[in-house]
Amino acid sequence: MGMTMTQKILAAHAGLDQVEAGQFIEAKLDAVLANDITGPVSIKQLPGMGADKVFDKDRVYLVPDHFTPNKDIKAAEQCKMMREFARSQELTNYFEVGRVGIEHALLPEQGLVTAGDVVIGADSHTCTYGALGAFSTGMGSTDVAAGMARGISWFKVPAALKFELTGKPAPWVSGKDIILHIIGMIGVEGARYMSMEFTGDGLQYLGMASRLTMANMAIEAGAKNGIFEVDDITLEYLKGRAKREPVVYKADPDAEYEQTFVIDLSSLRPTVSFPHLPDNTRTIDEVGDIQIDQVVIGSCTNGNIADMESAAEILKDRKVADHVRCIIIPGTQNVYLEAIRNGWAEIFIKAGAVFSTPTCGPCLGGHMGILAAGERAVTTTNRNFVGRMGHVDSEVYLASPAVAAASAVAGKIADPGKL
Repeated sequence: MGMTMTQKILAAHAGLDQVEAGQFIEAKLDAVLANDITGPVSIKQLPGMGADKVFDKDRVYLVPDHFTPNKDIKAAEQCKMMREFARSQELTNYFEVGRVGIEHALLPEQGLVTAGDVVIGADSHTCTYGALGAFSTGMGSTDVAAGMARGISWFKVPAALKFELTGKPAPWVSGKDIILHIIGMIGVEGARYMSMEFTGDGLQYLGMASRLTMANMAIEAGAKNGIFEVDDITLEYLKGRAKREPVVYKADPDAEYEQTFVIDLSSLRPTVSFPHLPDNTRTIDEVGDIQIDQVVIGSCTNGNIADMESAAEILKDRKVADHVRCIIIPGTQNVYLEAIRNGWAEIFIKAGAVFSTPTCGPCLGGHMGILAAGERAVTTTNRNFVGRMGHVDSEVYLASPAVAAASAVAGKIADPGKL
């Protein structure tokens, strides 16, 4: 029996010729990641494991992105612990404020993850790196501490769902619309502990920003990981960037999938996820009249250069509605600089938006854009659970950067093609 992309990567890292769904294995890790919320928990666990040193100072990544710049004393103490640990361990990849970015935008940009890697992180959206052809998944802080200490982790080999993407998306349809469509189709538990594997001739129309978005939100369908077939777009992105040589794994022709979905990208419309679950989706034509109070464009899901460009294209020579707060957050310092160089930052500010330093802040209801009771936000983030971005009586609508920017101008959820 053949293996899927994910199964091949796990087999190679476990030193096995073959693995199958449901099998428990131990696999070598190429990288271990934690942030300023989860990292301190992992750091505290290490002494109890008898570990004085991390397994490899070049492969443990600490990224203080959630509550930075520090929003309060507790956040400052968390970051201080990470900073001191990074110094004592002589970690190569600790990213201080001023150099930091949102972790899942930063690591691909910096070449710290590549095709064929096995990566774990103490953050559920670690699955983002599947866009590069890696197996990456989120784990609890204790498991991540063990990974930091040993450079090895345990896995239950996941079964897989295959998504064959065909056709060319229409204007203003991006990876965010595609993944919201898929989650709406299969549900928030539709891929529970499975690998979502993306392939098909439609991949040629999906840039890296769209792929990162889709892999990022695999967890919102309950998946263990999302992964894209490596193609020329992947290899071009990794060229001159990846710190390790990419290793390409392709699924065997007889690989076993629980189910195969064929999705014609040309038939999709901009899609919005209504409160309070990501699978509560409607196309832009089905939205109706939904007045809003806030728009957030950014996060680990949509903070890349292409996302900023899409927002700038909509906001150019337009104004944010008087009753709307529009907050734009680039994923990394490099994306921030690119927005300045290309004139997008000026477009955002002239439109009446806030242009922030990279931070996860509003996505998890941390800071930089908390919602009050009764308020509604359109956001390019990844979750819209009750109270996710503030008060339990607020509402979060998930959308693409284009839809979010159009909504900021219209003052209600709007079709970017009809402004």
